[in-house]
Amino acid sequence: MTTLALPETLVELLRGAVERYKKPDAIKYKANRQWLDISSEELWSRVRRVAVALDDAGIVAGDRVALLAESGPLWTISDFGMLAIGAVNVPVYPTQPPQQVEYILGESRPKLIFVSTQRQIARIGPILEAFPDMRVVTFEPVEGFEDVASLEAKGAEIERARPERFEELHARVRAEDTASIIYTSGTTGEPKGAVLTHRNIVFDAVSAAEVIDPGPHDTALSFLPLSHIFERTVVYLGIHRGVTIAFAESLETVAANLLEVKPTLMTAVPRFFEKVYERILKARNKLSPTKQRIFDWSLPVGRAWAEAMDRGGRVSPLLRAKHAVADRLVFSKWREVVGERLERFISGGAPLPSDLAYVFWGAGIPILQGYGLTETSPVIAVNGLRANRIGTVGRPIPEIEVKIADDGEILTRGAHVFRGYFNKPDETRDVLGEDGWFRTGDIGFLDKDGFLAITDRKKDLIKTSSGKYVPPQPIENLLRMSPFVDQAVLIGNARKHVAALVVPSREHLEAWATERGLDTSDYGRLLEEKRVVDAVRGEVARLTPHLADYERIKGVALIPHEFTIDGGELTPTLKVRRRFVEEKYRAVIDALYRHDTL
Repeated sequence: MTTLALPETLVELLRGAVERYKKPDAIKYKANRQWLDISSEELWSRVRRVAVALDDAGIVAGDRVALLAESGPLWTISDFGMLAIGAVNVPVYPTQPPQQVEYILGESRPKLIFVSTQRQIARIGPILEAFPDMRVVTFEPVEGFEDVASLEAKGAEIERARPERFEELHARVRAEDTASIIYTSGTTGEPKGAVLTHRNIVFDAVSAAEVIDPGPHDTALSFLPLSHIFERTVVYLGIHRGVTIAFAESLETVAANLLEVKPTLMTAVPRFFEKVYERILKARNKLSPTKQRIFDWSLPVGRAWAEAMDRGGRVSPLLRAKHAVADRLVFSKWREVVGERLERFISGGAPLPSDLAYVFWGAGIPILQGYGLTETSPVIAVNGLRANRIGTVGRPIPEIEVKIADDGEILTRGAHVFRGYFNKPDETRDVLGEDGWFRTGDIGFLDKDGFLAITDRKKDLIKTSSGKYVPPQPIENLLRMSPFVDQAVLIGNARKHVAALVVPSREHLEAWATERGLDTSDYGRLLEEKRVVDAVRGEVARLTPHLADYERIKGVALIPHEFTIDGGELTPTLKVRRRFVEEKYRAVIDALYRHDTL
């Protein structure tokens, strides 16, 4: 039984925050090139209007409402509006392939769907026609469809006529009612709908907030999709603690929005940090030779300082002095790139390479890695500013249990664990025991101080033909530290050795090739050049000398196209769909094992 002070429902979480903080800028967003504010009171009023309008439209407690939209204020307002009357939010990624959208709608059968834009309407138009009884409400005006503005106007009329209606509706919602059915990424098959209650998500947000510890002075820049439970719970967490939530315009504008908003807190995935670091290295190459030498001197100083802090803060006077110089001359410029005020990043969704974490911490930009799954609402563990251990995902959040099974699998139990998969009792029994322990599918260990470390996905482990198991993710993280490597996927299941499919960093590779007089007009042919292949192989060898012989990469194939969601190689949360990759590149892999070994 939890002893945390928990609101009964997610809407009670919002109500409490509105009453406590009364912020003029509870939400910030950009429209017509200007940043606009939504106050706590306005946010609460708009949620009420959407709620009573949905009730008037025939949506009742337990009905499912789909939400296919990019993140922003209307996503959050629509979310709270449906939750307030006991409806169930079924979020759909705005980038989800149409066939998966159709699958989710077909299984969950929502009575209404929110769709953001004309472009999205056009993209899924044929699918909408397959559900003629499903009401469609758009975020922006689209001819032939009702939009949120008209829904809110109707709600305002109802509020004037029946001001008690909202309270009548919300009084019926309970902590154990289903709040959301969130379809998991589907790395190995069709998506499964994880059923999460109000209590699941409220508990996880409040408990994780105890570790992350934000407050009303904080501003969080949000750019990850709210259709994923990671960012959605962080927004709930932020609202609960009075954080101003600033929504980025888009993924493409995050760099500019960072400078405009100057957030103190931000969530991201490791790929984001890799891109930021790449930008910093490109800027280094434009410096004078003297400044380049200062830059290069600062990196090991920053790393040594971060490693000392990671070991308990024992920093020698000499290293402290060197770090102060490096900070003034180099790292202060890095912080300008992320808006100057940033106190902490929260990283989730995939493993964060330790080298990258040390580099950023040394520059005064701590990245706090966390861990969780959709089925756990999602946070299981997270590092905090007062207890941040690189190479781990932190200690388990307060009032949950974590243990390691005999085979190394991570198990967890507590109020954060989901109810089960929607309409899939067999799949639910596979992961959720009668004793409440949830099997995460991840392999890891708890260190002597209780910090949790993840080594790999249980299903991702590569078993070579000699019977040796190779965890791919740590090795892939190593490869991505090379400026030549944009993406990497290890292969080798049932093969005699491990190999890698590598998507090169095209910009870096073409610049390198141009310096050496190679023709870059045909990128596909460039990747076949012996000097290019040898350069990438050399990077692989340079970064992996410490691996055991059975872990060594003995074949490399260069892939000219980036792995993407649309291409099918990545899930909407940017996880690699390994089986799909192996099938899609079967001919390349077969040729690699026939001809190409290091």
